[in-house]
Amino acid sequence: MSNILNDSLFVLFAILATGLALGNITIKGISLGSSGVLFTALIAGHYHLQVPAGVTTIGTALFVYCVGLGVGNRFFGSLRSQGSRLLLMAAIVVGTGWGVTMLACYLLNIDFGIGAGLFAGACTSTPGLAAALEAAEAAGQDSAQINIGYGVAYPFGVIGVVLFVQLLPKLLKKNLNIPEKREKNNTDPDRIVTRVIRIQNNALSGTSIMAAIENGILQCRPTRVMKNEMLVPLTSEDVFEVNQQLFVVGALSRVERDAALLGHIEKDAPTNHRLKDEMAEVLLLEPSLSNKTLRELHTLSNYGIVVSRITRLGNTFIPNGDTEIFRNDVLTIVGQPEDIAAFKTMCKHRSSAINATDIFSLSAGVAAGIIIGKIEFFNGFCLGTAGGPLLVSLILGHLGHIGTVVGYMPRNTRIMLMEFALMLFLAGAGVNGGATLLETLSTHGFTMFGIGMIITIVPLLVGYILARQFLGLSLTESLGGICGGMTSTPALGAITAQTDKQAPVIAYATAYPLALLLMTVLTKFLIMCGTCL
Repeated sequence: MSNILNDSLFVLFAILATGLALGNITIKGISLGSSGVLFTALIAGHYHLQVPAGVTTIGTALFVYCVGLGVGNRFFGSLRSQGSRLLLMAAIVVGTGWGVTMLACYLLNIDFGIGAGLFAGACTSTPGLAAALEAAEAAGQDSAQINIGYGVAYPFGVIGVVLFVQLLPKLLKKNLNIPEKREKNNTDPDRIVTRVIRIQNNALSGTSIMAAIENGILQCRPTRVMKNEMLVPLTSEDVFEVNQQLFVVGALSRVERDAALLGHIEKDAPTNHRLKDEMAEVLLLEPSLSNKTLRELHTLSNYGIVVSRITRLGNTFIPNGDTEIFRNDVLTIVGQPEDIAAFKTMCKHRSSAINATDIFSLSAGVAAGIIIGKIEFFNGFCLGTAGGPLLVSLILGHLGHIGTVVGYMPRNTRIMLMEFALMLFLAGAGVNGGATLLETLSTHGFTMFGIGMIITIVPLLVGYILARQFLGLSLTESLGGICGGMTSTPALGAITAQTDKQAPVIAYATAYPLALLLMTVLTKFLIMCGTCL
């Protein structure tokens, strides 16, 4: 027991536990959350305690991989709609940091090697540090100055961005979970809604409702009809009747279109139906039912159920008659309890498998990302341990799968793994930074530390003002874009701990790649400036 502090595994989990305890302390509504791990890690590093080798790398790869899976299905659409604004924001955030560094080097006569280290550290860019070291080696310069600058600026670079994204909403008195005007989606035409439609179209009287579903006359999914003052599951014998009340599910725009065709939406919609017994989620595992359209299966006439929703790779949508269903789809069905039970048996449903995580896909995806991250594209630039897994997970999340590698992870599992991976990263980074922080400060003075703080703070302020006043981004999008522009994984973790919105994560994933590329190029340029002067 006397040598327990020499056990790196014990030290790691002790840092995590004490860091989380610190992070749970709330003062005037502000807490550090998982970022508390960084502070305990800095203290542990100061006392030369060690965590297992590779913890930082493992944490980085797992965190960004989970981030990519979570937003991949929306990332490329977001890139088309607002990508230019976020890319501009990333360029200005990085360019501002670089400009402040150049100015400090000229005005204060700071060695450009130290400047490159300060820039990489203040922007928490390990790839930037690697690029600067590589450029210095190629130019025959001493790399020690770069490491000194990085060591001075890095701790505040991490802490500063985390505190900024946590404190700014508090100072602005904004709750990140409350939608802003520009984020409200009450009129989003693609939002899935349920409505009760009263039938008024005499031309449809006596027409089979099932036929209207299967022939594509309706674009939403009717699931229930009013009988004896009770909404009951639809049957294959049901037909349209004037003044009949029909319960439908669908995208808002399609529901409104069908309502105009059939009659009108009831303002005081009845809710008297037994959802618990008459609705279920069924996991499709039966191969004979897979790769067939709902029209081919005739689910209502053959099985007595209506498929109202399909959840595939974490994305829920409303099907139509031409929609194919595939193995591992989760079908939301409505029907009589006995019909639901029979259909579950037909599908070989296993409730325990709905939220199962594909460990093979996780491992294969991260491995592929690490390989891609090591590929050099030009002048030694590579995506690194953060960029490679992020790129792979974004593609997997968008495509759904590549071969047998699936781009989906249940939300609860993904959130937990993200949080744990973030804490591993913070523990490793904090221990490494804390080992030399006080020594570096005492040797090189607090002036360098102050310069590093300025290089961190100015881009944060410029980026936020630009995003809000000129680019028209929401608060959550602005904070996510700042995290991406500063390549700050811990700061993104601080935001995701405050809100369930995907906007900051998408913004981060959009801004991050360009910021990573620019930091790598600009740190090399700083080294080149040192050789020219």
